[in-house]
Amino acid sequence: MTQAVRIYTMTLCPYCWTAKKLLAKKGAEYEEINLDHEPDRWSECERLSGRETVPQIFIGDRHVGGCDDLKDLDRRGELDGLLSDAKP
Repeated sequence: MTQAVRIYTMTLCPYCWTAKKLLAKKGAEYEEINLDHEPDRWSECERLSGRETVPQIFIGDRHVGGCDDLKDLDRRGELDGLLSDAKP
């Protein structure tokens, strides 16, 4: 089953760890696409996000950006609502 939250990561990326930790703290289940293990999906990540960095986070159909963007959503009080609305 595809999760409502999808995150493109790399194994040694501290920003990826931080983003996953925040999602876990919020109780969000997510699909992790580790680009170290699936390098053929880099072009997919870049095409969908328009960016060449990780993490790239999607909640439902919405690209929310990277780790800093995710933390900003949380600080503004918007992350919980997005996660709630996107539950499968």
